Amino acid sequence: MPKVRTVGDIKTNLLHPALTSHFEVTIPKPVKFTEFLTQNNFPVNSVSLDQLNLLCSETVLPGSNLATLEINSDHTGVTERHAYRRIYDDRIDFTFYVDAVNYLPIIYFESWIKFIVDESIKEQEERGNTGTKHLNYFYRARYPNDYMCEQGLTVTKFERTGRGNSYGGSTLTYEFINAFPISVSSIPVSYDSSSLLKCTVSFSYIRYFITSLMGRLPPNINSTPTNTAQFNTDQFKGIEYDTFSTSDSSKTPGLNNFVETQEQYYNRIYGEA
Repeated sequence: MPKVRTVGDIKTNLLHPALTSHFEVTIPKPVKFTEFLTQNNFPVNSVSLDQLNLLCSETVLPGSNLATLEINSDHTGVTERHAYRRIYDDRIDFTFYVDAVNYLPIIYFESWIKFIVDESIKEQEERGNTGTKHLNYFYRARYPNDYMCEQGLTVTKFERTGRGNSYGGSTLTYEFINAFPISVSSIPVSYDSSSLLKCTVSFSYIRYFITSLMGRLPPNINSTPTNTAQFNTDQFKGIEYDTFSTSDSSKTPGLNNFVETQEQYYNRIYGEA
């Protein structure tokens, strides 16, 4: 028997969907790779890494599947499946905007791959590698522990529920084990109309795990026109509208003076938790 639902039930349960455009990535940096960057006059500090994280414009939330065994002989006419292994995707792709100052995503990931195979323009007699300009160029790849990141590569999904300098909403964080870049895609350039230059990088990993942080959700509201209008009005009570037009030089205009934190907002609208 189908369950009878009201319009209020639909509004309460379906009008708070998660959006695809709210996410954050964290790109790690192996310790020995840091030394390699410094030796090659390309030091990457926390500011550069934060810029690299912000330049990521597209990625995916990874998936997995179960490998199963077929059992046909236990019951007549019945085929059963029993799981015996979880299989993870073999890679995850990240697409980055390329900045016009340092070409940071291209240089960073090309350098990481160069580090993995111990590539150098000059000959490295101590490691037995010839330079890339040499006709008989060859190389010896580094040990996996040198270029893999045991942890640190993360994709965090969040929603637009933060206010001011705080975020109190739900998050979903995927963290990848033993990750390293395995390819940097070709980047087309053309004399046709200009568009944003993007760089796509594929990372390999052995598995991932998920950590979830549940935010404080507002209570259900009876979605009548009157209550909805009151709800929208109450959101702006107590907000300083003249923040940006103040003549007081000691008061610095800014967004933090205009909005509330999510916790302040919920406490004001719904009362203390």
